[in-house]
Amino acid sequence: MDTSTIEAEGLSALLRSASHASHGTLDRRIMAAKPFSSRERYAQFLQVQYRFHRDVAALFDHPELNRLLPGLAGRQRLNAVIQDLSDLEQALPQDLDAPVFAPGAAVDLATALGWLYVEEGSNLGAAFLLKAAAALELNADFGARHLAPHVQGRALSWKAFSAQLDAVPLDDTAKGRAAEAARAAFLTVHGYVQTHCEIHV
Repeated sequence: MDTSTIEAEGLSALLRSASHASHGTLDRRIMAAKPFSSRERYAQFLQVQYRFHRDVAALFDHPELNRLLPGLAGRQRLNAVIQDLSDLEQALPQDLDAPVFAPGAAVDLATALGWLYVEEGSNLGAAFLLKAAAALELNADFGARHLAPHVQGRALSWKAFSAQLDAVPLDDTAKGRAAEAARAAFLTVHGYVQTHCEIHV
């Protein structure tokens, strides 16, 4: 990655530009599965969400990350995904590989920030998804809990989180690792979509 770009941008802007292409590819693939055309297809989408939020769940309990990103623990959404699956009488995916970030394991700070950027960004973009879920009679209290905005609202929550990211002191090498991690997160979710969600034409 161009060092001058790393130096010129805050971390949140850097991660956005670094992962833009991967993000767009993932969005198109998800929409190709038409996840809101039926509860069955939405349940497949929930399997993807479960695997992704399971991958990052341990980060929300990490002491150093909570020091750098105040309020991080309250942003965790894995429990909401589990409740959504239960609402729809769906079993949790079984025989999965270990999560990307295992509880209690050592964490590279920059890598964690890249993955958290993707996780929090998905909540910012979930307003459209929550509206689409309403057509299936799902909402923030039943079946689509994990798509609900944070208490302070999506825009304010994202602005606060972005400011926290930008305030973390990282050198250029670490910023590069964060950018690679954000791309890796999108590619990982894309793989989950390929596994769980059929394309519908």
